[in-house]
Amino acid sequence: MKTVSLSGRTALITGASSGIGTAAAHALAREGVDLTLAARREEQLDTIAAEVESEHGVETLVVPTDVRDEDAVESMVDKATDQFDGLDILLNNAGLGRGGEVESLSTEDYRLMQETNVDGMFFATRAALPHLKESRGNLLFIGSFAGQYPRPSNPVYAATKWWTRGFAHSVEASVGDDGVAVTVINPTEVRTEFGSASGESFEERFEENEVSEPEEIAEAVVFAAGQRNSTVSELDLYRRDKFAHF
Repeated sequence: MKTVSLSGRTALITGASSGIGTAAAHALAREGVDLTLAARREEQLDTIAAEVESEHGVETLVVPTDVRDEDAVESMVDKATDQFDGLDILLNNAGLGRGGEVESLSTEDYRLMQETNVDGMFFATRAALPHLKESRGNLLFIGSFAGQYPRPSNPVYAATKWWTRGFAHSVEASVGDDGVAVTVINPTEVRTEFGSASGESFEERFEENEVSEPEEIAEAVVFAAGQRNSTVSELDLYRRDKFAHF
């Protein structure tokens, strides 16, 4: 249960065009949060923006952005803070997975994961932190089970998520005195279009409610963002039989 109302606050969500990002947009909008929605797919963002405005009466801003592009990320944050006169919540959600053992992983896929999962989170965090310090806001990262345990089927993806956790917790240690809360949310498989090591999306691979649903992760986002004096440092959301198959 969240501790304070989120109504009237503002959030920027990267990777908002599908999956966890879309679910988080709806969950935050239900709480009265005005939203900046960022991703590469503008048409999907426009649809989501129209839905949350109609259903929840919040204000939205759509900013098509490739988080791998440093200048585009800076512009994204500038537009968000100009539109809403500041920023209370950044959800670093944009991510990319490519399966493959090291010997077979292409350089292109290696770089795509590094640039999206590492560079993108760094660029967004760097640009947003001055505004989050001003608002004493919340900085949230979507991590992964793969950032806590070895993943032989996709070690490079796992390494990017280990980086996410290390970066997030180190930032947490550095901005606590400024009143910024930092949270890492670690799901296992979530039934989205995100790809598994087999090449199938998790949406294709799993039946409804067989693994975590995006809405469950979105509720964790709302819970973490609802803390005003404390930090929810890390939340693990695992399907209930995960360790039976580990």
